[in-house]
Amino acid sequence: MKLGIHISNFTYPGGTATLADDVRAIATTAEQVGFERVSVMDHVWQIGAVGPETDPMLEAYTALGYLAACTSRVQLLTWVTGVTYRSPGLLAKAVTTLDVLSQGRAWLGIGAAWNEDESRGLGLHFPPTAERFERLEETLQICLQMWSDDDGPYTGTHHTLTRTLNSPQSIQRPHPPILIGGGGEKKTLRLVAQYAQACNLFPTPDLEHKLDVLRGHCDAVGRDYDDIEKTVLLRMDPGADGANVDNMLGELEQLSRLGITYVHGMVKDQHLLTPLEIMGEKVLPVAAGF
Repeated sequence: MKLGIHISNFTYPGGTATLADDVRAIATTAEQVGFERVSVMDHVWQIGAVGPETDPMLEAYTALGYLAACTSRVQLLTWVTGVTYRSPGLLAKAVTTLDVLSQGRAWLGIGAAWNEDESRGLGLHFPPTAERFERLEETLQICLQMWSDDDGPYTGTHHTLTRTLNSPQSIQRPHPPILIGGGGEKKTLRLVAQYAQACNLFPTPDLEHKLDVLRGHCDAVGRDYDDIEKTVLLRMDPGADGANVDNMLGELEQLSRLGITYVHGMVKDQHLLTPLEIMGEKVLPVAAGF
């Protein structure tokens, strides 16, 4: 099992003046101690699960570009891009640019979007749920076409592109890996089976059922279930001096038994760096054996 960290909180003691240094320190420390990936949220306001909406929030792809320059090994992605926040062609271009400038470390993390308040607040398009899922599938198709040798037009219900030219192409071929976030059984997990290299689920009591649903969708579209990386988003807290490490390892081992091969999440007080170092010393080496 591999682990990655999520940077969702940009409220640090030094405020805006030290924000760049703090984010860089989190990412570089995570890389040094052995985390596999670093992600940021794709939100324009802070979300309620983390803090008040007035707390600082950075634009995702600008932040990832900065982290690409600060790091050399970790993979970089949004966890996850809201499909309605950017036009599909621009999104494919942004992920391609990140892949080129990071020398092949970008993922496309994407979902159907959910935060209506921030969307309405800043004038982002936010159609009804059914349409957002239709746009999600079209966006996946457009990105895959832009990462292919086909630079012809694309015509869908919601998007029309007269030429899907994408130069330079991504370093990763045939394309940067795609992670689709969400556990919706009829739509989201079907899209995972059809288009993605990874899913993202939550460690809830129905996790095993969600995996069974995904397996069924894979069978329906002729996809090898084992080709899809099963990821879980988890809050991680090693505790002071590693006091909670054993509990964490027990939870990770249980997830591994269900077939989860990757766990991603925010480490409690990660801006202090010591929790990341404890994870690197006491959790990551053991989890690698699961």
